Amino acid sequence: MFVPPVASSFFEYVGDNSDSVLQLAWGHVWVVALSMAIATVLGIGLGVITYRSPVASSVTLTVAGLFLTFPSFALLGVLLAVLGLGVTPVVIALVMYALLPIVRNTITGLREVDAMVLDSARGLGMSTTRRLVRVELPIAWPVILAGLRTATQLVVGIAAIAAYVNGPGLGTFIFSGLSQLGGANATNQIVVGTLGVIIIALIFDALLALLGRATISKGIRA
Repeated sequence: MFVPPVASSFFEYVGDNSDSVLQLAWGHVWVVALSMAIATVLGIGLGVITYRSPVASSVTLTVAGLFLTFPSFALLGVLLAVLGLGVTPVVIALVMYALLPIVRNTITGLREVDAMVLDSARGLGMSTTRRLVRVELPIAWPVILAGLRTATQLVVGIAAIAAYVNGPGLGTFIFSGLSQLGGANATNQIVVGTLGVIIIALIFDALLALLGRATISKGIRA
């Protein structure tokens, strides 16, 4: 089977640097998973606290939306000046970027719960907290999960810029390749980093899809 020289060079580069590729890929996965765990708790919590109040929810969504208007390089630069190099500024930035889809979908999902269902729950003597946990959140979960999937894809891509502040991730390959354009392995580094980010994004999305199949009731599954 004929293998084009460019492809041969790429696979040879990956084979020679497999340890670095796996290490940086794991760093990318780890920082995304950590950021999303924090953003999920904060985002769903903010949604639950504010969804009943139009004013509170509007303010929360406006603030979360403002985070997305900050250019990632600029935000990381500001956090770098305050917190220094490393994982901390990366995680904070990723959490900020992930909040809007999660908060918005949590509020939307909870507000879309049928009033008749809530009335039935009240008729059964359920308290406000029990209604939220046993009725509202399970019904809103498909919409919330859609927000989580959107936020995760966003964060996986932005995490590639983590190398700018010496953070973990495949962005190290991308930035290294860009800084050496014209060099022997510059293109290989860029392709490895880019393909790695795409593969990680697909894996996270597949895992969240499986989570949805396992946790969404068949009665409300689209």
